[in-house]
Amino acid sequence: MAKYYMQRTLSQPVSYEGVGVHSGKVTHMTIHPAKENHGIKFRRVDLPGTQDIQALFKHVVDTSLATVIGTNGAIVSTIEHLMASFAGLGIDNALVEIDDYEMPIMDGSAREFTLKLADAGIEAQGVARHFFIVKENVEIKDQDKYVIAHPENRFKITCSIDFDHPLIGTQTLCYDSTRNNFRQDISQARTFGFVRDLDYLKMFSLGKGGSLKNAIVIDQDKILNAEGLRYPDEFVRHKLLDSLGDFALLGMPIQGHIMTHKSGHTLNHLFIKKLLEEKDAWETGPVELH
Repeated sequence: MAKYYMQRTLSQPVSYEGVGVHSGKVTHMTIHPAKENHGIKFRRVDLPGTQDIQALFKHVVDTSLATVIGTNGAIVSTIEHLMASFAGLGIDNALVEIDDYEMPIMDGSAREFTLKLADAGIEAQGVARHFFIVKENVEIKDQDKYVIAHPENRFKITCSIDFDHPLIGTQTLCYDSTRNNFRQDISQARTFGFVRDLDYLKMFSLGKGGSLKNAIVIDQDKILNAEGLRYPDEFVRHKLLDSLGDFALLGMPIQGHIMTHKSGHTLNHLFIKKLLEEKDAWETGPVELH
């Protein structure tokens, strides 16, 4: 008798507190276990009576600086790091209660989200997990940027970046869900930004909560963080982390190989929309345990 991958949720609630990187406001958040087929939902507890927001691509309302979801006037911003933790740990069902519109940025990575979720315990549920199974190649391009999906018997993502900066340059990383450890290899990679962009953010009253405690800050020829990098290629690892969070908005794990080059939240979102339009290129269903 065939055995399938089962849906999973966390064993007990976990709570977080931290500043929003753009708003500068302190936000409180508690993640609760949820029943089978619930998916990931966000609830704005500071806006009582508003509808829960399902973490799905169709609810994305902005991708300019972060991934923002919303319904009926309620939004939750900068969800990609937490969504990457859910994907990396294989959590299908959870309710996220939050008391403001922007997620806490924590240390700029998904490390604390991942550690607390793992420590809370993750348990299998009684319903098979459905996968989004890629059967044919699908790609989207924007000049020299692209996202491509290939058939594969497991989930892999290869991310490459190319920055005209001596400390970054071209970097490529492949994450294989069957061989790599999300917690060790990806979750600790921090977001990064350039000193030259700070004035632009201030002009639009953004980045109020940003600091060396929650981002790698890069000048013309040096990294301003005294502790340096956590990985030699931390930049591409963080871009891969962001992509994991964005692609999690499909609402189910992917069986296939995703390849991205110089992509970001906007192109990732457009790719999901194109992927879903090409209905002959995929199917959904349970996957047998290897």
